[in-house]
Amino acid sequence: MSLKKIFLKNKFTYKIYLYYNLYIRHKCFLNRKQYSQWGEDLFINNFFKNKNNGIYLDVGCFHPYMYSNTCLLYKKGWSGINIDINQTSIDLFNIVRPNDINICAAVHEIKREFKVYFDDPFSPVNTIDNKFYENLKKSFFKNKKISTVQSKTIKEILDTDQIKSSIDFVNIDAEGLDFKILKQINLNKYKVQLLSIETHNVDGSKTEYFDSIKKFLEENNYSVFKRVGPTTLFALNNHNSINK
Repeated sequence: MSLKKIFLKNKFTYKIYLYYNLYIRHKCFLNRKQYSQWGEDLFINNFFKNKNNGIYLDVGCFHPYMYSNTCLLYKKGWSGINIDINQTSIDLFNIVRPNDINICAAVHEIKREFKVYFDDPFSPVNTIDNKFYENLKKSFFKNKKISTVQSKTIKEILDTDQIKSSIDFVNIDAEGLDFKILKQINLNKYKVQLLSIETHNVDGSKTEYFDSIKKFLEENNYSVFKRVGPTTLFALNNHNSINK
């Protein structure tokens, strides 16, 4: 039996493993210039360079440090809602971001229980999307495990947690369901200034999926701010007058 499996067997050793993941493996006590996988957070932080107390919504948050597009914002005083289908991810957020709202749920327009496909409790590639799983199972799901998770709608989450003011930044990384989740968000109500969303198809190609998302956001008064790796940042068209 591997060391990881031993640690995950009961609540006490599981807690130890969470702290090991944060403080030994990822050295979260260190201040870094970048946490994102592709450097997205450098552009996000610069976009909000004069805003020290904003609100974010992070759907598919995965980890409070590793590959995080919100860590730099959190470190300068921001707070928000973090959502993931993996309970282990939410347990990590509860340790280091106790003032955030951290939710284990699938974001979906239909409320029901979903199968979750994952390879490892600390894997960044977990999904409830069957098509995404079928396309990538040979690469990312070699040790496939299946659990279940209850879904919630974005409206339910935001109404329940009483986000009455604007949401400055939205990050969506939902492994095949990004566009569906985006369309659930009332962009006019929450006056979202910047969105970060994965714009590649489940097979890794970009054109069709990117074009659909771009068209939808242009119709809602957004334009491309920056493309970084598989991620595209979209800014509200009047953002310059707000963030100066």
